Amino acid sequence: MSAVLAERIVAPSRIASCHAVVLLGTGVVGGAFLKLLDTPAAASLRLVGAANSRRQQVNPAHLADRGLRERLKSEGDVRDDARLLAALETCGTTSRVIIDATASVGLATRHPEWLARGCHVVTASKALAGGDLADWRALQGALARGGRYGDSATVGAGLPVLATLRRLRACGDRLLALEGVFSGSLSWLFNRYDGTRPFSALLREARACGYTEPDPRADLSGEDVARKLLILARNAGFALDRDAVEVTSLVPEALRALDAGAFLDRLEILDAPLAARHAEAAARGHVLRHLARLDRHGRARVGLVEVPAGHPAARLRGTDNLFALTTTRYRAQPLVIQGPGAGPEVTAQALLGDVLALG
Repeated sequence: MSAVLAERIVAPSRIASCHAVVLLGTGVVGGAFLKLLDTPAAASLRLVGAANSRRQQVNPAHLADRGLRERLKSEGDVRDDARLLAALETCGTTSRVIIDATASVGLATRHPEWLARGCHVVTASKALAGGDLADWRALQGALARGGRYGDSATVGAGLPVLATLRRLRACGDRLLALEGVFSGSLSWLFNRYDGTRPFSALLREARACGYTEPDPRADLSGEDVARKLLILARNAGFALDRDAVEVTSLVPEALRALDAGAFLDRLEILDAPLAARHAEAAARGHVLRHLARLDRHGRARVGLVEVPAGHPAARLRGTDNLFALTTTRYRAQPLVIQGPGAGPEVTAQALLGDVLALG
């Protein structure tokens, strides 16, 4: 057992002045968050419950075990959200936080309910804030009645994108245009794609390195980027629904209905169309980049485009994300935020930062 974690979890005399936390999701990001709990930066957090999709733990001694993530794969009580909430609501602290580190749409739709119960919610999930406009409005309604929503990790992982956008708007600035590379996996792919290797070979390498989802269509479809663009647009004051975002998928129609295994077996179908696009762009001195764009009229587009060699997106490296914000006060030259936009450690750090920002 970690002495640091044990001190934080089993010392009830100090719990009234801390943030009591229930962690939902102990996968890659949730596992990285558990490691952060064993650092001095998380001294004000008290873990009172943790769960994966099937099992949970609320026993303080077990929660303090460094092997909690692995143990939950085979040990623990059957998942019971009511019991997890009860552990949070009876812990004796006024700051109660639910951290949703899952990709579950069902859990995301419960965020307004948890806020209404007096809990703060911190999440990396884009399913609610980047989903239907009605769900976004339900979230805003719940926040108006109390509770705080930590969503820094939903866009750009640990990059301060949403915080910057909100600060500008609070100061009376107005977004005129937004452009950038919002996907770490697609950034890596097109930063590397120079026509010397088939795109399918790069895609298999990216998947093997863990840069893409197990089914890369989740990345290639552009839907994940569209959700991030919706989150940013809504925070900038554009009440956009998903239908307002024009998304051009990189997945050919013939590959969309296949099961994941069959799709992976036929990746070479992607090669010829992308090779032709690359050659056309190169002939003009341009490169291919997967961009998300929003203009002052609320027109939102996501897809692969060619950009000149001097474009900021042409100079990206690795899994870098790029967000270029043109506003009424950053009109001559956009405010640019750039850096790694993927990775469990930086995403978990964003979750921790949102909890600490609760005060």
